[in-house]
Amino acid sequence: MWGPSHCCLILCLWACLDALPVAVDKRKVSPPVEELEPPKSEDTGLHYDRYLREVIDFLEKDPHFREKLHNTDMEEIKQGKLAKELDFVSHHVRTKLDELKRQEVNRLRTLIKVKQDMNGEKGTSVDHQALLKQFEHLNHMNPHTFEVEDLDRLIQSATNDLENFDKDRHEEFKKYEMMKELERREHLKTLDEEARKKEEEHYEEMKKKHADHPKINHPGSQDQLKEVWQESDGLDPSEFEPKTFFKLHDTNGDGYFDEQELEALFTKELEKIYDPAREEDDMQEMEEDRLRMREHVMNEIDTNRDRLVSLNEFITATDRKEFQEPGGWETLDQNPVYTEEELREFEEHLAREEHDLNLKTNDLLKQREELERQQDQLNANKMELQQAVQHMERLKKTETPVQAKVPSAVEMLPGDTRPMSQGHQQDLPAHF
Repeated sequence: MWGPSHCCLILCLWACLDALPVAVDKRKVSPPVEELEPPKSEDTGLHYDRYLREVIDFLEKDPHFREKLHNTDMEEIKQGKLAKELDFVSHHVRTKLDELKRQEVNRLRTLIKVKQDMNGEKGTSVDHQALLKQFEHLNHMNPHTFEVEDLDRLIQSATNDLENFDKDRHEEFKKYEMMKELERREHLKTLDEEARKKEEEHYEEMKKKHADHPKINHPGSQDQLKEVWQESDGLDPSEFEPKTFFKLHDTNGDGYFDEQELEALFTKELEKIYDPAREEDDMQEMEEDRLRMREHVMNEIDTNRDRLVSLNEFITATDRKEFQEPGGWETLDQNPVYTEEELREFEEHLAREEHDLNLKTNDLLKQREELERQQDQLNANKMELQQAVQHMERLKKTETPVQAKVPSAVEMLPGDTRPMSQGHQQDLPAHF
């Protein structure tokens, strides 16, 4: 678990993270820790999560940086003022940060190489320097040392990425729901008329069963919290006391409700709607409802927008009229996440993707066929060459050697073994 003096930086970096425990206590500062061991905490969902957490954890172990962190607000952190304090941290911490950065650069290079191999580019040269530009959470021009710019980039990247975290989750859920509906409709097309009718009736029956649940209390309202007070805490609802309730459910005792602690308050409400043992209930829809409830309460209570609910913010919210007389609350079955038009556009998008994929597949098949043809041609040429070499070797073995001409007696002079020329042979006297 992270120490109390993470407050400002964690609020900045983990602002939009769902269900992440954040320990915040501005009243005290943890003592320095001698051993620099890597932290163990929950994943943020960012691809550079481990690097982010280790850098912040090691920085927090430096007394000077921890003091500045304690006295810096979120806006100053976002403006880069905290990053400049990196120049004053201890040599031991700076050395460790340099090591962490080199490890991260190596990790990114490995990812690039793996992606290249998966794309069929194995064996080609890689321009790591150019490809590292796509990763904005570090300065790729200096892969060896961790500098002020690296900390500033890390803070800015994490802040921007996490601010879009919930939005991205909603979009992913929307795609999930649309895909589920398209698959259902495609399945219906494969059935005959009678089977299709039975399937439609079953579908409507499941929808009715899912919608048939007890009243859902408005998240964060007096009725909703009193129900938790009674059923989870075992206390008399007539004795509900906001401050006591807050302390009971501030599970890490830091004086704040973080997102995880807040979402835990909605479990009783969600159990009214969802049961993993029931066919009609989808647990991914339950998590979307949980996210919607948490976002709603944060928007109502979190007045300083730090994604944490302080005791004062909570007490102030319980004094409002909306707390005692809230409006209704619509669950997902009452508030569809997409329209028919959006579903149609999504189906067309999938069709285009499938078309592009088929084109790419056909192109790859053609490339494969061409490579196979070229290989066959190379094999044929190799075979012809081998046959030509073998033929030449056979000719050498069967060729008759040329015999040397032996001179006759008339062509030899007495006492001389050398043959005479034709002109000398004509001058010799004839003997009868």
